[in-house]
Amino acid sequence: MSGLRVIPTWRHGQERLYVYGEDGTNVAWYDREAGRVNLLSESSREAVLAVLGPFIAGQFTVGPPPVPTPVEMARLSLHPDDDLAPNRPGEALLISLDRDPAPPRRLRADPRRRALAAQQKVGEALDGLEAAGWRVLHSVPLPGGACVHHLLIGPGGLFALHVLPARKQRVRVADPLVTLGRADPQPLLRRIRADASRTSFALTAEVRAALVLVEPASVEVPAQPRDVRVLTDTEIPALAQSGGLLKPADVEALHAMARDRGTWTRV
Repeated sequence: MSGLRVIPTWRHGQERLYVYGEDGTNVAWYDREAGRVNLLSESSREAVLAVLGPFIAGQFTVGPPPVPTPVEMARLSLHPDDDLAPNRPGEALLISLDRDPAPPRRLRADPRRRALAAQQKVGEALDGLEAAGWRVLHSVPLPGGACVHHLLIGPGGLFALHVLPARKQRVRVADPLVTLGRADPQPLLRRIRADASRTSFALTAEVRAALVLVEPASVEVPAQPRDVRVLTDTEIPALAQSGGLLKPADVEALHAMARDRGTWTRV
C-alpha cells in the first residue's frame, strides 16, 4: 500500500497520528499515550509502520482498535480535507501570509502578523482547557470569508471567540463600538454577534459570543455589552470554571459535528 499520509489530531488533550489512504479513508492511528498502533486492516501493517516510523519513539504494540463509539465512528467517516480539527490557531492568517506575503521592506509591520500572534496565544490557552473536558476548534471558516477565530465547547456551553490584538493599548468597549488606542471606533460587536448567531444556527445550539483582548494596557467597559462577554487573554482559564450545561457525551457530539466542514456550508 502506497500514498499513505499522516495527519496529527488532538483528542482529549492527547495527540494521535492518523494514517489515511490515497482515497481519504482512515487505515490506522497511533496513540502516543498508549504506545499503540491501531490497525483497521492487517493487510496494511507493513505500509502503516513504514509511514509512522519517523514518528514512533520507544516501545509500542500493534493490533486492531477497540470497538469505536458512535462519536468516533462519525469522526472516522470524515475525509481529511473536511476535518477542521487539525486547524492551527490563526490558520486563515497563516494561509493568507503564505499566499500573499508582505513586501520585505515596509515602514510598518504587517498587521496580519500581530493578529496571528494574538490568535496563537489565545489558542494555546484554550488548548490547555482540554484536560478539564473542553474541546476547541481553531479558525472555523464561515461562508463569505468570515471566520470564527476559536470555537470552545465544554461543560459550560459553547463560545465563539473573536480575538483582538491590543498590546499596550487602551481599549474602550461601548456597545457596539470598540475603540483601540487612538484609532477610530469600529462596530466590532455587531460582527461578533453575527458570527456567533451563524455558529448557533449551524450547530442548532446556543452559542455565546466573546471578545478576547490580548495584552491590553487597560480596558474600559462603561456598560456590559448585551450578549457579548469581554475578557482578556489572562482570563481565559476562568472559562473552564463554568459548567453544568453540557454532559461529556453532548460535548463530544457537538465537537464531532463542528469539526465537519460541511456543517458550516449552510450558514
